[in-house]
Amino acid sequence: MNRRVPVFLLALMWLSFSWGGDIASSQSSAAEPLAGSRPNVILVMTDDQGYGQMGRHGHPWLRTPNMDAMYDVSTRFTRMLVAPTCAPTRSAIMSGRHPMKNGVTHTILERERMALDTVTLPQVLGQAGYKSGIFGKWHLGDEDEYQPDHRGFDEAFIHGAGGIGQSYDCSCADAPGNKYVDPVIRHNGSFVKTKGFCTDVFFDAALGWIRKCQADDQPFFAYIVTNAPHSPFIAPKANADRFKAMGFKNGQAGFYGMVENIDENVGKLMGKMGDWGLLENTLVIFMSDNGTVGSGIGKPGMVIGKTADGTPLKAYNAGMTGLKGSVDEGGCRVPFLVRWDGHVQPGQDVDRIAAHLDIFPTIAALAGAELPKDQVEGRSLLPLIENPSADWSDRFLFSHRGRWKTGEDPGLSQWKDFAVRNQRFRMVGNRLFDMQEDPGQSKDVADDHPEVVAAMRSAYEQWWSETRPMMVNEDAPMCPVRPFHEAYRQQLATSGIPDWNPPPLN
Repeated sequence: MNRRVPVFLLALMWLSFSWGGDIASSQSSAAEPLAGSRPNVILVMTDDQGYGQMGRHGHPWLRTPNMDAMYDVSTRFTRMLVAPTCAPTRSAIMSGRHPMKNGVTHTILERERMALDTVTLPQVLGQAGYKSGIFGKWHLGDEDEYQPDHRGFDEAFIHGAGGIGQSYDCSCADAPGNKYVDPVIRHNGSFVKTKGFCTDVFFDAALGWIRKCQADDQPFFAYIVTNAPHSPFIAPKANADRFKAMGFKNGQAGFYGMVENIDENVGKLMGKMGDWGLLENTLVIFMSDNGTVGSGIGKPGMVIGKTADGTPLKAYNAGMTGLKGSVDEGGCRVPFLVRWDGHVQPGQDVDRIAAHLDIFPTIAALAGAELPKDQVEGRSLLPLIENPSADWSDRFLFSHRGRWKTGEDPGLSQWKDFAVRNQRFRMVGNRLFDMQEDPGQSKDVADDHPEVVAAMRSAYEQWWSETRPMMVNEDAPMCPVRPFHEAYRQQLATSGIPDWNPPPLN
């Protein structure tokens, strides 16, 4: 087992003629090496959707035709593992290393800020001639120096904090009074007033920027990161009403309605990509940031609605143990679909464990970009995308929930809420599960494999000792101001908040 590269885990669109895709080319085998091929890259990441909330992952009644279509023409990583919560996963994607090594041990209280010495993915891509844009949720620091337009992004169209309208007694706070409908968005440092539902707005902004990059013959990285279906669970009326008519409560109708609205936007994205002739030179990834949120889907197996003929509709989590915030498989496993027509083989599965910290080196390898020295501990996934049977040494992936009390010694939580994963086993605390034989984690097999437990505990202890000094936000004082509030009020008092003009998408 490869312990030299400790990595985080565990927790760690679309086939149709109407999209303009060339089905024959999308079904051709990858013939050329992917490294250095320099495609455009689009990474779509949803918030709290998790693995099970998609038709192709077995969901019995949720409608996700566009995600399902992408699944059909993609290479799928069936064991993509991320952090139990959102900001940590985002920092791993931006850095290629475990979230806690970026100082990210929480989602608020100054512990969501990505360390300023972290070299980011867009900074590396910029050196290789790419432009990068972010559309939606950043959640790695609201103070100016932590913002994406100061961390390598050429275009930043974001809300603040971890969610639209959120506000805490620290620097983490969105524009005051913000809403999911007609949200105020910070666009390259200045606030604008948009019209429409937030997810629709983010996809439209991303598409407009992509179209401009195409016109400029500019290779790009578009990071489309929805706040949906994160709470509060508010969906467009038509999406929510479909579920209310089936007896869902408002919150769950909002959650599932947001998922179906995301699916509609995935369809719009892929349709425009086909119309604009971008499917053959753009690699597209679809994923989520952590496991499904329990307050959104309801308790797995619980009846939450009924069809018109009385058929019960039960909450679904793909048979996994754990939800968002858990270091069990269900808290950390997410979809990971990779499409690039004519270059990435459609309809193939990769069953090797992969992690959020692998995304940075994968995209950098595609772009032919040089990795920052002594930072990236993930692996490029390109060998597995080219050949799911490629040689791939096993490794340990480490997960920790974090979220101990601010000011508390993190060492007191070292042996709490943690997990270690390799290809076969997941160790959660003192329990060990054979994930190949028992994917639902129903039987503790620690007594049957004491050598595995010993090896995992030893590797985890070594990982913790090298990670603890890098948790740089643990003693940070709470910021006396909320940067988004202050900047919004200053702009409102001076120049006002102008309306945002959606880009033409024809």
